[in-house]
Amino acid sequence: MIVHAGLLAAYIDGTWRGVLIEGPSGAGKSDLALRALDHGFRLVADDRVVLWACDGALFGRAPDTLSGLIEVRGLGVLPEPALPFCRIALAVACEQHERMPAPAFRDYVGLSIPALSLQALESSAPAKLRRALQHLGAWAEEAYLDALAAGVSPRPGGDSR
Repeated sequence: MIVHAGLLAAYIDGTWRGVLIEGPSGAGKSDLALRALDHGFRLVADDRVVLWACDGALFGRAPDTLSGLIEVRGLGVLPEPALPFCRIALAVACEQHERMPAPAFRDYVGLSIPALSLQALESSAPAKLRRALQHLGAWAEEAYLDALAAGVSPRPGGDSR
């Protein structure tokens, strides 16, 4: 499955955790990605992301033709060192958000992952991404792995096997 989104990853607690960034054209996805790169994130994909499920986890990568490239408005398409793929722990929609949102999930290729809304052009957006990955992404992955160990699917349709 290919989605119109960006994919960034942060190295947290010994592993790469990916955040899938979605939103309409002009919402600030690539701008947020560029600023997040300056905050220690790594690019995986910009503009289009190939998604797949493996062993109950969601993964993503750039299509071959876009690998290692990022669009920077006003400068064009530029090369950027990128990870070849990563496990996705969180989905972010670039849109208005509530001050104290309830936990939310998004479904991709039969898997549910934590989701939140974020205003991509806020100066604090890269810091919010990292904290969300540290807290929401970690919580969801831990809860998912605990449920699998107990032999229970954490959410209906949540296990791709």
